[in-house]
Amino acid sequence: MRTAATNHDVLSDKIRFRRIRLCMLLSGLSVFAQLYLFQPLLADLCAYYHVSAVTSSLAVSSSTIGMAVGLFVLAFKADSVPRARLMGFSLLASSALTLLSVWAVNFPLLLLANFLKGALLAGVSAVALAYLTEEVNASVIGLAISLYLSGNTLGGMVGRVSGTLLAGWADWHAAALAIGFVSLLLGLVFMRMLPPSRHFRPISVSVRVKLRQMHCFLKNPSFMGVFLVAALAMGVFVSVYNYLSFLLESSVFGLPHYVVAGVFLMYTAGVAGSVVMGRLSDKYSSHALLFLSLALMVVGLMLMLVMNLVCIVLGLGVLTFAFFSTHTMASRIVSMQAQEARSSVTSLYWLFYYAGSSLLGSATGVLLTDFGWEVFVLGLTMLVAMAFVVASVGLSVRRLNLVKQIINS
Repeated sequence: MRTAATNHDVLSDKIRFRRIRLCMLLSGLSVFAQLYLFQPLLADLCAYYHVSAVTSSLAVSSSTIGMAVGLFVLAFKADSVPRARLMGFSLLASSALTLLSVWAVNFPLLLLANFLKGALLAGVSAVALAYLTEEVNASVIGLAISLYLSGNTLGGMVGRVSGTLLAGWADWHAAALAIGFVSLLLGLVFMRMLPPSRHFRPISVSVRVKLRQMHCFLKNPSFMGVFLVAALAMGVFVSVYNYLSFLLESSVFGLPHYVVAGVFLMYTAGVAGSVVMGRLSDKYSSHALLFLSLALMVVGLMLMLVMNLVCIVLGLGVLTFAFFSTHTMASRIVSMQAQEARSSVTSLYWLFYYAGSSLLGSATGVLLTDFGWEVFVLGLTMLVAMAFVVASVGLSVRRLNLVKQIINS
């Protein structure tokens, strides 16, 4: 009887893990398809609302700013709500806003809809990594996190490719309707299939305690270094995908929309980056893999300096692989190093991540419009170099603290 019961428990655990993997993959698909829906449509928004290229990028930045604000608010409230319920509600409500954005009669109204959508999507990002860390066995946590981030990658790719194609064949309204409807279906499947938490019970934590927890993480050089790396790397990545279509559709290359959509298939390299580095991180140092990923980002950017379509596409693939590798390693480092208050540290991580996306993703457009593609790419390279330095300092301080702890003990 005991053997049968044990076998049943093992089987149940396997089924539960598969459902968690599937649901987190679906949540990543929905979140990133919605969050970056307008990134490949910026040229269409320029024409429809009569705004500049830099102004049009606010359609993306407003969503990520909303995400950052939502993450800050949820840092104080996420632990008082069941994880599965919060993520499910966020997916459904954000889908409704994506559908409603189709009827934005002016650009400020579109920005408001995107801001609110981003704030709602924060309900997934605020607790997804915490949920995985709590519910998945430590021996496969690297794989689980990489699969979740792969869903993010696929969502970003599907959103960009389908959005570009639909906008080319019809207009941006068709793209928003399609992605909103699909995201709504994914949210319903997610709510039905995601297992409830076994190792988390909702608790009310005072604002003062949360602020103290966040302050501890912010003054810790090791955590702060990873937060800044996430912000800088994300800013570089979003900047490239924000403005690359302007270059490809310009007189330099003159590519039609369906070819530009094909270029965004390079997002598949991000899936490989997440999965490969996720598996390697279960065997090798996450910090070493982080530095390797940042170095690869520079290689990708250098390739994109060559005004040749093959080099630019190859460079985009290397950059995408390297960025998601960086993101996977940074996510693992913060989620595994935090022994307590995991929702607070993951919320801070995502807060910096999306702040980098919002601020740098729009600000770097000035380099492109005022100085051209080469200066734009070199500026992004400098940001990656800054991330490398910040990560090195954070790691050095962490090692020094560990040595001090050993000596004191």
